[in-house]
Amino acid sequence: MTARSLGLGFGIAAAIFALFHFAGPWFFLDGRRPFQLNFAAGAVLGLGLGGLIHHVLRVPAKAAIHAMTLVAVPGMLAMAAVGSHFAVFFPRLDPALDKVFGSLMLWFYGFSLAGALWMARRA
Repeated sequence: MTARSLGLGFGIAAAIFALFHFAGPWFFLDGRRPFQLNFAAGAVLGLGLGGLIHHVLRVPAKAAIHAMTLVAVPGMLAMAAVGSHFAVFFPRLDPALDKVFGSLMLWFYGFSLAGALWMARRA
């Protein structure tokens, strides 16, 4: 479980990095509505990932929170490094957006952990 969880964690981090690298300007449109949509999507995707992590990694539902923690930690660490050097990694984006990026990442990973906790408690 550990190797698959960590591998998935690094894979998700790489996918997030690629997504923001190539489509970053579409995530940071001006206005309240795009901002709210980004965070709503982060919550839904995070809850979905956390709720289904035991299926994705083929582990017992009781182990969902442990598995999701091993998925989330590499991503959170990688995204923290990316956020601290935001202008280097995303030169086409306004460097002031680093806070929004970091918040969105914490939102996604926090909801994924909450979804896994909910699933593990249900089991």
